[in-house]
Amino acid sequence: ETIEFTGALHATVVKQVRLKNPSIKTLVYNAILVGRDADDFSLPKGNTIVISSKRQTSINVEFTSRFLRPAEAVLLLISKSVGGIGGATLTFSLKSEVKHIEPAVSLCMRL
Repeated sequence: ETIEFTGALHATVVKQVRLKNPSIKTLVYNAILVGRDADDFSLPKGNTIVISSKRQTSINVEFTSRFLRPAEAVLLLISKSVGGIGGATLTFSLKSEVKHIEPAVSLCMRL
């Protein structure tokens, strides 16, 4: 699945990823950001995700654009075995696009 981050240059965009646990055991995932632009993405609530039995949770992924070119990374969710139960490894493609540039400072000059 691809998650797209669209916004202004230097703006921070937040997307939510919803995860469901259909099993009767708690699932624990370790989240890792990898790829060329992984440093531009972050997980503000940390890298460990716990999903209780028959529940769902959302994790926030933040992106702050530093360049005009599109940024790319991959979010890997690797299951940790809890009581012998482990979930499937999940992958999400993260892509960005800068749609516009907002002026940082507006100067008015009179001649």
